[in-house]
Amino acid sequence: MLKIAFIPIDNRPVCYTLAQQIDAIDKDLELLLPPKEMLGNLTKTADTNGILNWLKNLPEIDKIVVSLDTIAYGGLIPSRRSEDSFEQIKERMENFKSVLRQKSAKVYAFSSVMRISNNNINEEEKEYWNLYGKKIFQYSYEMHKNAPDIDTKTDIPQEILQDYLKTRKRNFDINQMYLNWVKEGFFEILVYSKDDCAQYGLNVAEAQALQHHIEINNLNALIKTGADEIPLSLLARAVSQNQEIKIAPVFTQPDYTDKISRYEDVSVYESVKGQIELAGCKLSERKDADIILLVNNFKEEQGELVMGVDVEGFAQKLELPEKPYLIADILNANGADNNFVEQFLNCEINWNNFLGYAGWNTTGNTLGSALCCAIVKYLSKNPDINAFKKLQTVRFLDDWAYQANVRKKLKEILTTPDIKELKQSMIPFEQKLKSVFCTDFENIFYSYPWDRFFEIEVRIDV
Repeated sequence: MLKIAFIPIDNRPVCYTLAQQIDAIDKDLELLLPPKEMLGNLTKTADTNGILNWLKNLPEIDKIVVSLDTIAYGGLIPSRRSEDSFEQIKERMENFKSVLRQKSAKVYAFSSVMRISNNNINEEEKEYWNLYGKKIFQYSYEMHKNAPDIDTKTDIPQEILQDYLKTRKRNFDINQMYLNWVKEGFFEILVYSKDDCAQYGLNVAEAQALQHHIEINNLNALIKTGADEIPLSLLARAVSQNQEIKIAPVFTQPDYTDKISRYEDVSVYESVKGQIELAGCKLSERKDADIILLVNNFKEEQGELVMGVDVEGFAQKLELPEKPYLIADILNANGADNNFVEQFLNCEINWNNFLGYAGWNTTGNTLGSALCCAIVKYLSKNPDINAFKKLQTVRFLDDWAYQANVRKKLKEILTTPDIKELKQSMIPFEQKLKSVFCTDFENIFYSYPWDRFFEIEVRIDV
């Protein structure tokens, strides 16, 4: 039995529950998570002392996958809002470090490079973002693009700009501190995540500085585009335990793999390659592969279902691989491609070969979570096919039914989330999946965990 402690970014379903659902696929894998109420959400900071005590009192574990932001700041969103000083955070992390030393487990860690959203929405940022978010983004963009040639002019109030830059510097200093831990050999691997990237920006400059430090010191650390999926990518790496799994990406649009997805700063091909390698696997040619990664990619521009950017859907005849395979549906950001899913659900699914589907949020989110599920199932010597079908039902109900269809419909008729309306709208999709997957899941429940339309939680009681 492989025992892994898993400390996620926050309590969202894709960060917390999805890891548990993947764990359930393999009866010989035990994933230990802190109680959900200890983790942060949109408005609440994680109970870091509670999490440290939980970790300290765990029985013997083999490995730890941890979001360092959860301990340092109380979560990913609090990392952008926290008023704690560098000294306070450093002391907290030193306490965490001493607990980890006591556990004598391999540590797979990640920390975020603080993002810069190009909007005036302060839902996940400091209060002033609703007035100055776009201006801060532009200031950041110009500062990086033009440095050190010219001064960047801005009409952002000085006290707001100084507060923002102070927060950035504190987070960057903490990230630099972690590199000293890498030098000590403390981490099995450390990953820095870049979320919501543009070509230029202070976040991009920080990532470049970290990369330079990593390269000149030959450190065991990586910088990757993404965020929410990275703990799952590290979980896949921890589970694979250095076994060489060869994965071959097969693209529905092979002539367009050089295009860049929304919210990312690398090409689709580089994103796929990076996620495969981060999961501890090897990029391969199709003929040599253990697993086929079927990528439903876009042509010139990725669709964006939240923003109403529609693009041409999958229009070929879908032929499923004969080898074990997984599906990453990245034609759109924030939801599935209806054309692709409808074709897939009309295929005859070999449940031994099928290793999972994902089509949520960013390209990195989709790839990392799909790969984690696939690797756990592929390596399992004691698999639970019912747990796998349950997970796939959840993914299709979330990524396809809700994100690509129901969400838009509900936002047109409602101003606030309504569970009853959501359930009624989801029933036809439930029935379709029951028929195709040959399941008898009757008790399917929904909630809006953060009381917003952006995400739902799908719970199946069996």
